[in-house]
Amino acid sequence: MRRTLAAGNWKMNGTPEMLAELATLTGGASDTAPQIIICPPAPLLTRAAEATANSPVDIGGQDCHANAKGAHTGDVAASMLKDAGASAVIVGHSERRADHHETNAQVRAKAEAAYAAGLTAIICIGESEEERLGPDCLDIIAAQLDGSAPDSATAENTVIAYEPIWAIGTGRVPTMEQIVETHDMIREKLINRFADQGENMRVLYGGSVKPTNAAEIFQAENVDGALVGGASLKAADFQPIIDALAAS
Repeated sequence: MRRTLAAGNWKMNGTPEMLAELATLTGGASDTAPQIIICPPAPLLTRAAEATANSPVDIGGQDCHANAKGAHTGDVAASMLKDAGASAVIVGHSERRADHHETNAQVRAKAEAAYAAGLTAIICIGESEEERLGPDCLDIIAAQLDGSAPDSATAENTVIAYEPIWAIGTGRVPTMEQIVETHDMIREKLINRFADQGENMRVLYGGSVKPTNAAEIFQAENVDGALVGGASLKAADFQPIIDALAAS
């Protein structure tokens, strides 16, 4: 049985004062309670890890470089994230793909760097609005998945996050039919490529997930949790999403 996951991406937001809220998050008392990962900006990683040391919250990074070290000003190696207290890292987020022109091959290399450092890679894929309206939407998402996920991906070291780009931060959400269809396709592709590992690999939905729509989204069989942006910045907004996941 796949353990559900509520991951929060703070993006370029957050202050030290906000870290106190992290330790208040809880996924429930059972062994099958959702895993919680919060990904704050890199300067807050160590303090976030310290703030959550005695809580069920894990800490993740928002990006890493594909190389272990070198002349890459402003970049962060996966091993540095690990040393700072992270257990996971987001790679291939649509904002990285758009703002920094990251390709599937580069995302795959970053995921491999995460594995080498002992981190779980949360690999993001998703389509633009134009692609969603076109006839080849699922093929485009499948190609992203195939190009971004390394051959060495396993259920332990990899999480897939499907985020329709046009839904991120806009308040717009795909229909349940679209979410189910896309997640079912991703699961099928993962099983075809990775067999049992693909069956057990977690697939998250992301894109304007809120307390008001989380419960419905989590009813889909192949939605194993969510990658949440703005609603993860405050415990009062994120906890209801975690609770909805625990009840699904």
